[in-house]
Amino acid sequence: MKISLALEEDVSELAQLLCVLFEQEIDFQPDASKHEKGLRTIISHPEMGVIFVAKEEGNIVGMILLLLTISTALGEKVAWLEDMVVKLNWRHQGVGRALLNHALAYARSQKCERISLLTDKANSTAQQFYEKLGFAHSAMTPMRRYL
Repeated sequence: MKISLALEEDVSELAQLLCVLFEQEIDFQPDASKHEKGLRTIISHPEMGVIFVAKEEGNIVGMILLLLTISTALGEKVAWLEDMVVKLNWRHQGVGRALLNHALAYARSQKCERISLLTDKANSTAQQFYEKLGFAHSAMTPMRRYL
């Protein structure tokens, strides 16, 4: 398996992966055209973030997307793990761990002081996965408002 930066040519397939992810999440609805728009924006503006893909024999088997910003609490650069998804038939084979470790190494190389993420409250499998890799629950409660 090889992990590399996502390319423009990967966008359509990555959008389909995001559809799989968002079918599992209560708060979001899959919409490949919106996903493609967001992916293209990030790929064309690397200062905003980065998308890594895991490929096996040239086929995408998973992806992870980090957004970069500045934390006023820390006064430093931080990363936001926006999306991570592995194809169903590739789960429990180390793809997610490899992607996350790659993203963590990248965040460190960019001098990020923290990485944050959200999971569905009901997704205990994802929460256990992240806990095994050093993530901890926060006292913060996520809230949002659509504009």
